[in-house]
Amino acid sequence: QVQLVESGGGLVQAGGSLRLSCAASGRTFSTYVMGWFRQAPGKEREIVARIGWSAGGTYYADSVVGRFTISRDNAKNTVYLQMNSLKPEDTSVYYCAAKLISKAVYAYWGQGTQVTVSS
Repeated sequence: QVQLVESGGGLVQAGGSLRLSCAASGRTFSTYVMGWFRQAPGKEREIVARIGWSAGGTYYADSVVGRFTISRDNAKNTVYLQMNSLKPEDTSVYYCAAKLISKAVYAYWGQGTQVTVSS
């Protein structure tokens, strides 16, 4: 069982930056693939970024390439999402999620943190 708690959301002007953090419980954090997802009102949830267990194998949605960076610190059981050059269309609830490498589905989810980018 993994419990995830996101933090770091807030209100920022367009062009600004935020860093989201996701603290995970459990002693096997390093074996999980970690992902950041987001969901805006009236839209489907979409993956933003993903990072493998060894901090390699990163993936980014086209819409955030060059602006967002995902990283993890396995010693701290934490995954981060550095978001730069934020745009109003990045406004969403951001969720942290975890899955085992062998699984296709993210089984564990955080409660979400709101990110609002004003124009």
